[in-house]
Amino acid sequence: MQDRRPLVLGVSIAFFVIASIFVALRFVSRIFVVRRVGLHDYLMLLAWLIDFGFSFALFYATSKGLGLHAHDIPPADEPALNRANYAFTVLYNPALMAVKTSILVFYLTFTRGEKLFRWANYVTLAVVNAAGLALTLVNVFQCDPVSAAFYSDVPDGAQCTDIITLYLSSSPVNIITDLAILFLPMPILTNMRLPMKQKAILVITFSFGFFVAVVDVIRIAFLQRAATSHQTEIQSIHISNIGIADFSWYASLSFMWSAVEVNVSVICGCVPSLKPLVARLVPKLIKDTNGSSDNTPNAHGATDGPVAIPSPAAMPAPSGETPSSPSDSSEKSSSQQRRGSMATRRRNSNAPMAMIDMLSQHDGQPQDTEANTAPTSSSYPSNFRFFDFVNVKNPESMLKLNNRESIAPNAWTTVLFFLWGFEYGLLDVLNAQFQSIVHLNTWHSLGLHGAYFGGYVLGPILVGRPVLKTWGFKSTFITGLCIYGCGALVFWPSAVLTSTAAFTISNLIVGIGLSVLETAANPFIALCGPLENSEIRLNISQGVQAVGSVLSPLLAQKVLFKSVTDVASLVDVQWTYLGIALFDVLLAVAFYYFPIPEASDEDLEELANRRRDDNMTKVLGVPVVWLTLALGVWSQFFYLAGQEVLSTAFETFVGSQDSGFTLDAFEMLTVGHSVFAVGRFVAAFAQWFLKPRWILMVSYIGMIVFSVLCMKTTGSTAVIMTMLVYLFESGAFSIIFAISLRGTGRHTKTAATLLTVAISGGACFPFAQYAAYLARGEAYSFCVLVAVFCAGAIFPFYLNFVPAARKQVDPVPNEYLRYRRRSRNQQNDPPREKHNPPTSDVFSRRRSVVENPLQSVSLPDMTHPRPQAQNIQSSQLSLNSGTKRHSNLSSISES
Repeated sequence: MQDRRPLVLGVSIAFFVIASIFVALRFVSRIFVVRRVGLHDYLMLLAWLIDFGFSFALFYATSKGLGLHAHDIPPADEPALNRANYAFTVLYNPALMAVKTSILVFYLTFTRGEKLFRWANYVTLAVVNAAGLALTLVNVFQCDPVSAAFYSDVPDGAQCTDIITLYLSSSPVNIITDLAILFLPMPILTNMRLPMKQKAILVITFSFGFFVAVVDVIRIAFLQRAATSHQTEIQSIHISNIGIADFSWYASLSFMWSAVEVNVSVICGCVPSLKPLVARLVPKLIKDTNGSSDNTPNAHGATDGPVAIPSPAAMPAPSGETPSSPSDSSEKSSSQQRRGSMATRRRNSNAPMAMIDMLSQHDGQPQDTEANTAPTSSSYPSNFRFFDFVNVKNPESMLKLNNRESIAPNAWTTVLFFLWGFEYGLLDVLNAQFQSIVHLNTWHSLGLHGAYFGGYVLGPILVGRPVLKTWGFKSTFITGLCIYGCGALVFWPSAVLTSTAAFTISNLIVGIGLSVLETAANPFIALCGPLENSEIRLNISQGVQAVGSVLSPLLAQKVLFKSVTDVASLVDVQWTYLGIALFDVLLAVAFYYFPIPEASDEDLEELANRRRDDNMTKVLGVPVVWLTLALGVWSQFFYLAGQEVLSTAFETFVGSQDSGFTLDAFEMLTVGHSVFAVGRFVAAFAQWFLKPRWILMVSYIGMIVFSVLCMKTTGSTAVIMTMLVYLFESGAFSIIFAISLRGTGRHTKTAATLLTVAISGGACFPFAQYAAYLARGEAYSFCVLVAVFCAGAIFPFYLNFVPAARKQVDPVPNEYLRYRRRSRNQQNDPPREKHNPPTSDVFSRRRSVVENPLQSVSLPDMTHPRPQAQNIQSSQLSLNSGTKRHSNLSSISES
């Protein structure tokens, strides 16, 4: 007889006993050492009480047959086993909810000076409790009626949902909240100025939540194995009668790992509170390298250590802040003395401090040894050392960087382009697999495609622009990556439930996340460096994105999704999406610490004002810069519509042609995407010599001509024509985006938002193409492609045949905020103005990157568009003032 009961019972009891010991030690520390019990302590006690009922239900279920095959369980024990299983499943989510709420409430007391941290904490707290309550109710009402859950054989007319399915469906929420709780305090902890040993102890203490995430992943693996075994028996993951399968056997290990997850969460939640007790019992563990304990007050009453925490008054003020006045310094000194005397009284009363041993205190706040924290990064200079070994410097404005200085941030941001190109390719293949598994028709498949691009309507407006305008590019990158990771995890319930609605929501969330990334990434590349090279930089980054969209379908078709032919194998894809989600989180953490340059609205306005006359020239009564932006958004919308029409129709079109090629439709699509990727690099190279507006016009002409030829030719010729459409459309996106941003000044970020929203053009026109295909055939349906390209071509013709538009958008050498230092042989040269005549020549003016630019210096006080002239005026003023001072001294000496 196979028996898993000893394993399940032994592991579950061991972890529950360890968790109980940690809770007991927590209260010993809080009551007898700290002498203060907080709300988070009571919540942890509540979590332990729920955990007790949860674990006892598992113990009881094991004694009644959980871990045995159904035929080995005595019939008399089945009612008790069913009731115990029901209690276990109902208490799982409340136990986790109480533990996570306790930790998050503790985080709220961890600092009172970080507004962004507190808002993120509140959001996580709301998600934990809302999701926990919803999942608890789902488990309570897993059967209709509820009493049906207590029977081995579900009565006729009753409906029950498999608990394994419910557990798998709720896994994304648990992982998302686990990762949020793990990373929320890290920015504050790593920015603190502390001795290395103290900081290491602090970060490691708060990193114990990593083990919870690991256990959750292991639990999911066993859940998936149970679901697969279950499906093998009943040929479906969904069941209407939980009694027909060997539930007690295949669910036993999943239940065991659920108990381990809850108990490990309790243990990790108690670890930070044990530091005062450890300091009392084993003080050597918290001594600094010089042998002094960190709770010894110094002459000023502050804690002693090899690296003292300076007061804010003693530290240089961050950029943009006013240094403290002498009166403020005296007040802070007196507050330090009060804290020192308080620390002395605590030491004399044999009540050693816990977290305060490593962190400074806030004035007037109670001595909760876990609540008080050191000043965060806002109290320190902009240049700080991350974890005492990486010196993180705030970079200057991206508008002041030359080509060499802009390489590193542009290369780092280009990783994001590859990321969404890779995801776009995965979605294409997975949508096709999902369509075949759940038997969706083409209209539904286009609906999944439209949901992804529908995210480009919501994301930039609701999330991208507010974050970009308020907190800048770095915060927008991090936000987009987090939303994208959540969308990847939401795929799990859609796969487990084989739900078209859930899969559509997953596509929508992924689209929102990637649209938020694009809201910041495209303008970042366009603005980071001299503006005359904007189109070149953006085409290179977009070329990397296209490479990702080539590699991911190959990887998905040949490796990742090769065996996705049924529901069970569809669930296996979750590991790919788990890897994507974890990579997103790690990339977001890396972006937080990487020095990303920003561009303020003031700097953008200053740079635009240098060409104010060119930007404000009116065409049809409208300033040319706004007419260019409006037509750019129009062109972007229809360009993306054409790009997606070709992408969605390509395989069907190739399949309808007797081309004679040995490659199948998918391989031909890969060739087309490869041509598209190469075309973007070719367009970037061409822009070294040709004006971007001319390249854009040639691109549109090529798109229109070869789209018409697709309709008029057949066989291999028609297939080659589609490849040429891919080639000509490759560089258009980057040129439209960069040109449309020129001169928009303080409205640049809003303009970038509108251009990103225009990408939603890919959502609707594939429906029109498919309708035309049903009406007149595949070749005729390409008339939609011709129409949208003709609509988008209005923009390049406007750029090339309206003189004011030509002058406004043509590149100007050395167009960035930092001025070039004049060499000695140029000191007496007359000042030169930048010249940008409204000619229609094809070749681009010489670029600064070709000129081997001289060393640059930052002159923050010079904002006039003619800096050399201003230098001459300043020299004259200095000479006049010097003459006046000399004459005054002469008169004084004479008198």
